[in-house]
Amino acid sequence: MSSKVVSAEDLSKPIIRKKSVSVSNAGTMKAVIDAGEFGKFVTDEPVPHGGTGEGPSPLQAVLGSLCGCESVTFNRTAAEYEFKYDGIEFDAMFTIDIRGRKGVRGVVPHFQTIRVQANVSTDETPERLAEVVEETEARCPVYNLLKDAGVKVEMTWVRHGSSAAANA
Repeated sequence: MSSKVVSAEDLSKPIIRKKSVSVSNAGTMKAVIDAGEFGKFVTDEPVPHGGTGEGPSPLQAVLGSLCGCESVTFNRTAAEYEFKYDGIEFDAMFTIDIRGRKGVRGVVPHFQTIRVQANVSTDETPERLAEVVEETEARCPVYNLLKDAGVKVEMTWVRHGSSAAANA
């Protein structure tokens, strides 16, 4: 057995983190996802699509994951850049050609486009916001996963003055 000591600041080597979930399905459209210490949540399909409507669809969950990941990544990046903000509100939607899910070969079964508007409450300048956004999008794992999959992701970051956002 060998041991070694490395600096936490040495980013030249991979730093691998493992996370896991367990998922169960009882022969329906509903899946129960167990995220361990973070509890359980459900994905499902709406009743008209054969589900029970007890949770968001898996694709809605991915969309929520994108917004959540952008939020976390923005927060970390803002801290590094000493960028002050009071919060972000995300509105997101996607398009999909359901022929792919129905087995039509040559039609991708995933998102075609994703559109997100991120409303940032800040008194920082638009230029400072643009710096943080650029770095956020470069670092966000879910954003880059979707982009690398060829999904057209359209992000619009809207700066709202903190006092104006509080009165909205």
